[in-house]
Order: sequence, then structure tokens, then C-alpha cells
Amino acid sequence: MRVAVVGATGMVGGIMFKVLREMNFPITEIIPVASEKSVGKLIDFGGISASVVDLQTAVDMVPDIAIFSAGGQTSLDWAPKFAEKGTVVIDNSSAWRMDPSKKLIVPEINGHLLTADDKIIANPNCSTIQLVLALKPLHDKYRVKRVVVSTYQSITGTGMKAMEQLTNERNGVEGEMAYHYKIDQNCIPQCDDFTENGYTKEEMKLTNETKKILDPSINVTATAVRVPVMGGHSEAVNIEFESDFDLNEVRSLLHNQEGITLKDDPTTNTYPMPLYGEGKNDVFVGRIRRDESQPNTLNMWIVADNLRKGAATNAVQIAQLLVEKGIVSSKLESSSSSKI
Repeated sequence: MRVAVVGATGMVGGIMFKVLREMNFPITEIIPVASEKSVGKLIDFGGISASVVDLQTAVDMVPDIAIFSAGGQTSLDWAPKFAEKGTVVIDNSSAWRMDPSKKLIVPEINGHLLTADDKIIANPNCSTIQLVLALKPLHDKYRVKRVVVSTYQSITGTGMKAMEQLTNERNGVEGEMAYHYKIDQNCIPQCDDFTENGYTKEEMKLTNETKKILDPSINVTATAVRVPVMGGHSEAVNIEFESDFDLNEVRSLLHNQEGITLKDDPTTNTYPMPLYGEGKNDVFVGRIRRDESQPNTLNMWIVADNLRKGAATNAVQIAQLLVEKGIVSSKLESSSSSKI
């Protein structure tokens, strides 16, 4: 495969390269793509140096797959140009997620829906991915009616500027602010901009994307909070089902779900934490207990590395699935200095 990574110099782009290597994705040529100011910069990929190119150059190189992590407007402008050349685009922004003509994919849940006609494929929001992966086996068995989710989201979801803000605050250094307020020793109940209904865009993504991926009949309400954690999003989730459940069966269903690691033993203080999940590809679930305030309702705690399964890992898994299903096959011989 000839693979372009658009947004190669960004935080998620860097993780994309790591995940592609770790998963032994069949790459013959890696094409790092970034803005004009980064053109010519060398990116190391498993001991091979590849030069950053601009978007038009990358389009003209006709990669087999282009993985985007460069912002919504870049995706809207450039993903169709890649697709017109026959390149399959996997987009990590919110640009295409709610487009009815584009599929929103978590491979373990709905990867079977992908076909050769899918030239632009949307990667869900980081918080949505970990939520729906945990909901999927429970919805299949008990039918989810309503979800109340509160997120505790890492500053890495905002990017390098936020990491610099937190580091500066902890070191007593004045610097540029990524947030309206101090983040160190603080929690900010705002992730992304507010919408007209009083919810933030992040909260509405959780609502709308869950419906699109799992079931439009599921009611979802969310509160998204930014916390001073460097790696990993956490979620407190309350789930009301149509039918009653057995807690041991719930644990078994989650244990057997691909992509989930169960960490749930109060007797040994075993539960998921971002400190444990950072750098790992699975979604971790624990604190499983019955909501004793009303029937057919469950509480649980979900943690995942937002840069991994919440972004890069899910995108690479989509690419793997495209290759496994024979949807994508190499079009051209590799001919540049970035041969693998």
C-alpha cells in the first residue's frame, strides 16, 4: 500500500505513524502530508526518512489510502480531490461524520458495511468510539433505551497548545492559553464551542454519532468536561435498557467484545484509569453496577486513550479492514525515496 498521512506533523499524525508500524500495516511507501511551512521536513518511519509534501503533491502521487487528521475544513476541501483520483480517504475530523452519504465506522461494530463504493470514510469522535464500543454488545442483548454520559476528557484532545498551557501553569510560566480558563487543578465544563441549545459541539457529537453508529432510537444526553490529564478520556455512563439484565452476563458480554478489556474488581480496587489506558489500543471498562434508583439501568466507567482508539488506532483499523476485504489494493509501483 502507498499511504498518505495528512496532518503528519500534528499530534495525532505522529501517533498514526506509530500505530501503522505497530500493526505491521503493509506499506510500500509512506507519504507525509502537511502545510506549506512543513514541506521538506523529514519524518522518520521505521528507520526510513520521508519528506513532507503539500496536499496537491500528495493528490498527484495517487496514494492507495489517505488518512486525514488535519481539521474539518482541510478535509472538506481536499478529501474529494483524493477520492476523485481513486484514493480511499479515512477522515478523522468531524467534516463527514453526519453526512448521510458517508459511513461512520468503528470496525468492531459496523466495519462489515464497507464496500468498494466508499471513497471517503468517517472516523467517529474520540469520546463516541469508546462509548459505542462498550454499548454495542449490551445493546444487542438488552436494547439500550437511554444513555446519560459525563466525560472527563484529556487536554490532548485539544492539542499541543493545551499541553503547553498545562505545562506552563504547573511550572509557573506565563504563556499562550488554549482555554478560556486555567486548566491545572481545574475542570472546565466545556469541550468545543457551545451550540444554540446550550450543549457543546462535543456533547452533540456523542448524541448524534451514537445514534448513527448504533441505533437512531437510542436517546443520549451528555456533559463533556475537560480535565488536567495528559492522556486518555474517561466516561461515567448510565444506561437504561428495555429489558432487565444479569450483572455477570453484562461482564461476560463486555469481556468477549473485541477491543474491550474488562477491569472490574472492587475487592482489589481494580478499575480503568487514564494512567493505565495511555498508550494502549483497547477500550477499558469497569465500575459495573446496577443503578438502584430505577429498573433496568446500569452504571459503568469507560476509559480509552483518545489519541489511540479514539483517533489513530481506529483509523488504521479501518485501513486494515479495507485491505483484508480486498476493497483497497495497490494501484502503482512505489518510486520515491520513502520506499519501505
